[in-house]
Amino acid sequence: MNQLNLFIELIRLKKPIGYMLLFWPCAWGLSLVYNFSNNLNKYFFYLILFFLGSILMRSAGCIVNDILDRKFDKKVFRTKNRPIASGKISVNLGLFYVIILCTLAFLILINFNNFTIIIALASMPLAFSYPLMKRYTYWPQLFLGITFNYGLILGWTSINTEILFTPLIFYFGAIFWTLAYDTIYGFQDIKDDEIIGLKSTSIKFKSNPFIFLKICFSIFFFALLAIGFLMNLNKYYFLFLIFIFLQIFYFQLRKLDIDKPQNCLKIFKSNNLLGFLVFINIIIGKY
Repeated sequence: MNQLNLFIELIRLKKPIGYMLLFWPCAWGLSLVYNFSNNLNKYFFYLILFFLGSILMRSAGCIVNDILDRKFDKKVFRTKNRPIASGKISVNLGLFYVIILCTLAFLILINFNNFTIIIALASMPLAFSYPLMKRYTYWPQLFLGITFNYGLILGWTSINTEILFTPLIFYFGAIFWTLAYDTIYGFQDIKDDEIIGLKSTSIKFKSNPFIFLKICFSIFFFALLAIGFLMNLNKYYFLFLIFIFLQIFYFQLRKLDIDKPQNCLKIFKSNNLLGFLVFINIIIGKY
């Protein structure tokens, strides 16, 4: 039982925000391309597959991250007690878990068409190289955005293997959404990261973060506007964007205090709600 608890802690299963932020872009891409006048069985089946795949891949990613960052995690107050950093789980056992999780994820992936399988496998190097980026660049969040939102393309290609301009615009905008929320998340560890020499956009823009965050969120919001026009979504989609605008620019940016870690965590977690709002709005816009 103790080993099971350690495994649950290792993959952050009790912290669903990670896999939900991975899942929402998948749901967006799938919902944007799906013809809801058809039978919905395939839609819900794919939605469940993407949800399970998000849990598995995020879990594997957490373990790889903890293995690569174990020496740094020991020096950061928030992460020093993680199972691998504290020595409660060995690196070899962690790698074994990664293999099992990736195998299960592959069994889910093969339910999709060949094109989706190929481009999903092509993203694997990105998924597992992200933890290394914080050693070499102030833009690790950019790599996270490219990786975490890749599911938006997979959601689209699961139904339509022709990648049009629309999902690419949406994907581009979603990358900046991740840039914003992960920069907010990074403010929790900024002091420790500076001491041990890690880099992030949180550090790069610490003197005036709100300009950077406003630019990132604005690009994401304009991408939402653009797909509404490109996909000929109904007027209710554009009306509902008001709530998304308020969630971003009032709740998140107006209430963010980068000097309070708990506040940063709360604002970061609110992006799960934002992901849900965008998902619901796409469905509203298509009916």
